[in-house]
Amino acid sequence: MLDLKDIIPACTLDTMVYTKHVRKRMHERNIKHEDMVLAICNGEIIEQYLDDKPNPSCLILGFSGDIPVHIVLSLNNGIIWMITTYVPTLEKWEADYKTRKVVK
Repeated sequence: MLDLKDIIPACTLDTMVYTKHVRKRMHERNIKHEDMVLAICNGEIIEQYLDDKPNPSCLILGFSGDIPVHIVLSLNNGIIWMITTYVPTLEKWEADYKTRKVVK
């Protein structure tokens, strides 16, 4: 299982790898590196994806100012692999931004 106590110390430009996919999503959604770091450092893990390959990943809810940010990342040998990021919407998430709405 991933733990923020292991992730937060790795939040540096030297240890965060941004894939082409996450860079595209950041650009589309106007999310900056600083937003990602703030969200991770003040965030909480709300879902764990232990079966993800090549490494387990997790979904973090954090905030950049008043804006909620979801980040999916994995950690391998002290390197954070940024997978995707987005601003959660109330269309898909409850008001706590931690609970997925049940699709009926």
